[in-house]
Amino acid sequence: MQIINNLDELATWIGREVGCSEWIAIDQARIQQFADATGDQQWIHIDAERAARESPYKSTIAHGYLTLSLLPMIFESCVRIDGIGMAINYGLDRVRFPAPVLTGRRVRGHLTLDRLDPITGGVQAHWSATIDVENGDKPVCVAQMLTRYYPSAHA
Repeated sequence: MQIINNLDELATWIGREVGCSEWIAIDQARIQQFADATGDQQWIHIDAERAARESPYKSTIAHGYLTLSLLPMIFESCVRIDGIGMAINYGLDRVRFPAPVLTGRRVRGHLTLDRLDPITGGVQAHWSATIDVENGDKPVCVAQMLTRYYPSAHA
């Protein structure tokens, strides 16, 4: 895990990869839990027999939004920024799912700090997040995460 002491030090990471997560297993139980939580019960995610017969992947696949929802866990495992009073998820820009995650595969994320923009009372970070699948030839998710950081009153 990369520990960054404060927002001034965060600025020194612009243009560089800040962290890479450990591998995360994407099994059918995780996919089913996501399907149950979101109501997205499409057969390509939950019906292994039908997917084996009818899907071009010959397997069930993870929901794209399941892959995207791993970003907070990936971020927390890669980076800790000290001296922050509050961090706000401001949103996402340009989210893409270039390849599927087949059930039973593992994924990991890479985070690069693209830029910091000043905002009232803090900064807005633009993070490039790329999620790879083990033994894959292209990413399974690419997104720009926007996070607003406000320094601690004690920093």
